[in-house]
Amino acid sequence: MNQPPTPLDLAIERYLLHWRALGRRYFTEEQTLRSVSRFLNEHGFSDLTQPGFETWCQALSSVRGITQRNRQLIVCKLCHFRQRTEPDCFVPDRSRFRRNSPHDPPVIVAGTDIGRMLDACDRLRATWQSPLRPALCRVAMVLLYSAGLRRGELVRLTLADVNEVQGVLRIRESKCHKSRYVPLSEDACAEVRRYLRKRLQTQFDCAPDAPLLCNCVAGFHGYSGGGFQHLFAQVMRSAGIQGADGREPRVLDLRHSFAIGALLRWYREGADVQAKLPKLSMYMGHVSILSTAHYLRWTPALAQAASERFEAGFGGLIDGGTS
Repeated sequence: MNQPPTPLDLAIERYLLHWRALGRRYFTEEQTLRSVSRFLNEHGFSDLTQPGFETWCQALSSVRGITQRNRQLIVCKLCHFRQRTEPDCFVPDRSRFRRNSPHDPPVIVAGTDIGRMLDACDRLRATWQSPLRPALCRVAMVLLYSAGLRRGELVRLTLADVNEVQGVLRIRESKCHKSRYVPLSEDACAEVRRYLRKRLQTQFDCAPDAPLLCNCVAGFHGYSGGGFQHLFAQVMRSAGIQGADGREPRVLDLRHSFAIGALLRWYREGADVQAKLPKLSMYMGHVSILSTAHYLRWTPALAQAASERFEAGFGGLIDGGTS
């Protein structure tokens, strides 16, 4: 027999309905809140209270600190929303949450590393279960590095999203429900065409809604984000690409590398970098330049290019016109 909804369940339904009406997806939030409700029911709590919340937090002790804090914040935001109509409901004290630790800085992949990455992809072993594994991984690395795609955007691409004639990708309803078209470089277009030719030679589904990165093991379905992350880490280890501190790049680090690479090209071409930034923001699918600024780390190569630009334009003012 189904259990009647608890007061917390009803609050969760109202909360999700409210934010989805405003355009938010809230998939992760729903998973977290549903798990909290199940946990409280299993431990004899009829609603969210201080003892129940503390018991749930103790059960998160094996989870990474940043993940703990994010889940606690999700619950806290629900409680504040609920407090609008239920003034006496429990609201956790944020000052007692797990402290947030800073993210590891990105490992910037240089252009000289791309050849090693692609060679590592080519060395992957194709199997009867995954005959396209080397080619699939190669085109994925090219798209991540040359187009700055998010991991989710990459694994959600379908055949209909690829216009190989015009060399354009359609990114459908990504972050904040934004869709966009992403033009590809000539080299990236050539890689996509080679991959598509190989894909047609296999038994993979070629319907328009079939995933671009097809994984035979999953029943001709596409890769999940976690599944692709595992493949990506394998390639980085094989290629021997590491940062100065010995860490291997993450998938997101290629998006950082793309943004910094764009700035480097503009500096070296003598372009107006400030005027180009809105275009970079639009290309990456950001709502503002402030979001793009998160990816623009100050690297030695970027500092050198900016210094050379400044010297070329204003060096004479510093040395009194002797240069």
